[in-house]
Amino acid sequence: MLNDSAMSRGDGNEQDSKESVALKWTPEPKATPSCRFLQIELELNAHLRGLSFGEPVRYLYNPLEYAWDTHRCYVEKYCQAGQRYLFLGMNPGPFGMAQTGVPFGEVKSVVNWLKITGAVGRPDNEHPKRRISGLACTQSEVSGARFWGLFRKLCGEPAAFFRHCFVHNLCPLIFMSSAGKNLTPPELNAREREELLRLCDIALCQAVEALGVSMVIGVGRVAEQRARRALATAGMDVRVEGIMHPSPRNPLANKGWESVARAKLAELGILSLFSNNTWPESSHTQETS
Repeated sequence: MLNDSAMSRGDGNEQDSKESVALKWTPEPKATPSCRFLQIELELNAHLRGLSFGEPVRYLYNPLEYAWDTHRCYVEKYCQAGQRYLFLGMNPGPFGMAQTGVPFGEVKSVVNWLKITGAVGRPDNEHPKRRISGLACTQSEVSGARFWGLFRKLCGEPAAFFRHCFVHNLCPLIFMSSAGKNLTPPELNAREREELLRLCDIALCQAVEALGVSMVIGVGRVAEQRARRALATAGMDVRVEGIMHPSPRNPLANKGWESVARAKLAELGILSLFSNNTWPESSHTQETS
């Protein structure tokens, strides 16, 4: 079992070099993929605690702390060997992972389809309009409902999806203004944003290496671009692609995100993974090219 200790990654003097995102962590020799993944997240958490944020950020939530129980359930249940495709979001939504500890974690999908259980606590400083009620949250997050809803239709059972794929967020933190507005990393102070994402980039590269991922699929352009930058800077030969973000803030997503996502998965040569649960020869060839 994991403990909550985190290992040091060294100081930040190598920020602009490849070494700043090089792997400085050695997993336990017989650690499972889920154990390695959780160790990386614990280490990231330790570093994120040392950051501070000014305006426009007034409230900061980290579900990898107060929702660690459900998050660990998700990772231990679904993070496994052979997951060569990593779907990568940017950071949690207020009614998704903020409530459940699961990426794109719309409550009904998390409880009814993914069958995640566990206790969810509360952040130390809650916005009065953005309370955490955990798996009892009654408000649906559209992005998560669309994302997991698509794969539920394609796969039927979660095991069929997680046989080859895993889902993760680059940054685990949620940022809010004084009014309770959800702030994305691009809206943060530039210096604070770059220090935050530097740490998240390191953790992403560690996770990709530890899990043996060969393709990262950014959900949204920001996640795609950041993953491409992080992996290229680290000198890692991992293919990076992207699909449209399912957010209702995106007008195009509101006109039929599911059909756009299906078409993109087909273009990438991996749609048949979800319908047939087998490796399509064509996608395997593309993926290693």
